[in-house]
Amino acid sequence: MSIFIDTSTRLAVQGITGRDGSFHTQQMVEYGTNVVAGVTPGKGGQTFEAGDRSIPIFNTMDEAVEATRANASVVYVPPAFASGAIMEAADSGVDFVVAITEGIPVLDMTRAYAFVRDRGVRLLGPNCPGLISPGKGKVGIIPAQITAEGPVGVVSRSGTLTYEAVHQLTEAGIGQTTCVGIGGDPIIGTNFIDCLEAFAGDPDTRAVVMIGEIGGTDEQEAAAWVKANMEIPVVGFIAGQTAPPGRTMGHAGAIISGSSGTAEEKIRVFEENGIAVARRPVDIRDLIKEALGL
Repeated sequence: MSIFIDTSTRLAVQGITGRDGSFHTQQMVEYGTNVVAGVTPGKGGQTFEAGDRSIPIFNTMDEAVEATRANASVVYVPPAFASGAIMEAADSGVDFVVAITEGIPVLDMTRAYAFVRDRGVRLLGPNCPGLISPGKGKVGIIPAQITAEGPVGVVSRSGTLTYEAVHQLTEAGIGQTTCVGIGGDPIIGTNFIDCLEAFAGDPDTRAVVMIGEIGGTDEQEAAAWVKANMEIPVVGFIAGQTAPPGRTMGHAGAIISGSSGTAEEKIRVFEENGIAVARRPVDIRDLIKEALGL
């Protein structure tokens, strides 16, 4: 199976006529994702050509959902307008919104997060690479060629490390059920625990890779949830292990407060809660092989 997206996903692309939106729409269509609509204000009535597909463009998400029965959207909209696009999507009737946009102001996301939550819509991101369920579909910017179908779920705060971990697994002959990048901004929608819970309920997922980074306490909370709820093995990695003390680096959410957000503290909590920790990204594949008995 997979989590959050599958072959029944009907996707609307917000910002389909922009540089990023048009490029990645082509990639998603080529992979087999069912892109049913594009949304760009002022360009309603036009079409977007992707291979042999002619995708209708609408002025609003309401029009797109009514005409195409889209049930998910992906946002490739500039930062100043992205929170509005997220709220428009959540209000249109879709049940899943993926926000790729980086640099959305925190105050804007505070309002958008509450708006989406109140409508019971799942938000992934912002500032994330999206997700891919190999063989079923992809929403976002994760390169399809590094993935393969298989039994391992991947969830990561870092887009680049998502790619690295997935590539290492695929090169080792270990495929994935779904690969999810949750984003590293201070305010995001879907978090580690949401993904872990979904993987725990997926009968095809036999192990999970969880990639965190310095700053905050999300990883520690997820580790406690794993110990209390997960029956399948989880392998962890924490980015930023060599970050110099006092240096601000990485995502906007990677803010260390005292000792609670350091790599050492997160690794300790992982290990205390039964999560095997890779010290280098390349070690992830070996720990997963061990977890799967390969």
